[in-house]
Amino acid sequence: MLGVRNAGIAGWLDAQLAMPPSSSMWAWLVAKGYDAAARRLSTIGLDEMVWRKLLTAPDVLRQRTVFALTELFVVSITGLQGNWRQFSLAAYWELLEQNCFGTYRNLLEKVTLSVAMGQYLNMLGNQKENAATGRVPDENYAREVLQLFSIGLVELAADGTPRLGSDGKALESYDQATITGLARVLTGWTYDGLNNDSPEYLRKSMAHNPALHSLLEKRFLGVTIAANTAGLQSLKIALDTIANHPNVGPFLGRQLIQRLVTSNPSPAYVARVAAVFADNGSGVRGHLGAVVRAILTDPEARTVPTAATAGKLREPVLRFVQWARVFNAASAADTWFGSTLDVNRLGQSPLRSPSVFNFFRPGYVPPNTALGAQGLVVPELQITNETTVAGYANFMQSVLPNGAGDIKASYGDWLATANDAGALVARVNLLFAAGQLSEATVTTMVNAVAAIAATTDTARLNRIHAATLMCLCAPEYLVLK
Repeated sequence: MLGVRNAGIAGWLDAQLAMPPSSSMWAWLVAKGYDAAARRLSTIGLDEMVWRKLLTAPDVLRQRTVFALTELFVVSITGLQGNWRQFSLAAYWELLEQNCFGTYRNLLEKVTLSVAMGQYLNMLGNQKENAATGRVPDENYAREVLQLFSIGLVELAADGTPRLGSDGKALESYDQATITGLARVLTGWTYDGLNNDSPEYLRKSMAHNPALHSLLEKRFLGVTIAANTAGLQSLKIALDTIANHPNVGPFLGRQLIQRLVTSNPSPAYVARVAAVFADNGSGVRGHLGAVVRAILTDPEARTVPTAATAGKLREPVLRFVQWARVFNAASAADTWFGSTLDVNRLGQSPLRSPSVFNFFRPGYVPPNTALGAQGLVVPELQITNETTVAGYANFMQSVLPNGAGDIKASYGDWLATANDAGALVARVNLLFAAGQLSEATVTTMVNAVAAIAATTDTARLNRIHAATLMCLCAPEYLVLK
């Protein structure tokens, strides 16, 4: 917050966008000895490396963007096969770090050829058709790259609204024939130097084996790749075609707005972001750094919202990260929290999505609610229920005084503030909720905190823990605006 105030929004964004990726997850895993051949079937280090990065990395905008991208270009430990899966995901995270502010076209290629994605969506080892056995190319990645990573199911106008046919129904953006043709393009890819003694091959792009590539004609999205076209050339044509599709800007832009700012952006907001995707002002299409800047500096992101439909539900991961960063939490032994935080805790853990559709869908409408009646989407409510609400509150109630594993908060510079219940609540309100807690909530918090004696440091810590917990569970905090 101080950095933004001193540099201004534009200056802070300039500095963050120019900042290189912070310390390597891969290097940390190696330093801990998790690359030993004897540990190739273990996933130890996965959760630790992620929390270490999210809680301490100075390149906060890059990490926030990467986390958002892990929910769009999903790869999850729950669906990975093979050895050293934590290294596979470390390589994937770092791939996103290195490309999240570059062009979409380049990111799409890196994601497509990453071993992690190849393992997760079956492009790794995908082979050409075989008439004798009836084998056909695997269609998994072909389907998901279109449905989830690029253009979506229906044709979109520049503002993200569906294009309609003469029958009033949304026009489909592709069909099964498109999937069949694209699946042929995505054949012939395998590991580059598979080695059971070292995970190093997991950070390389997949290698192409021409003998396994389909040489049949390939038709998709209005493009025809002639029979006998080589695999590398076919892939280039396919990725160029996808990246230049008019749906990509509004489709990707809207979901990034949802992850970073608000669940229900106006069509005008989507259109402004899509325009930047189409041209960053220098003739570059798909410049993601410019897209992120446009999202965060748009009037709908910078103006105090008045509409009840504005904002988004804070994801549990983001709440936990905010607690840690506000209180300078750290791991003295550099062991962090080596456990998943999903069921009965936060209700969500990075890189542990239950499926390629993420923890929640961007178009999720809560059934039988006023929000649903208004046609509003609230993606994060898909993982919000009695169990996760209670689990989160109970988990944070324990975390505040005790930490999470070896992750401990530092409350020392808050002790003096804790002598004054009103000042403590005001500070919590400012740093966690941007001063948006209602007067009634603030009054309730101040009265509750004041009822705790502040005669010792232990008592003052109790005040800090109580004020923070009440804020972290308050509706005005949970809904980010």
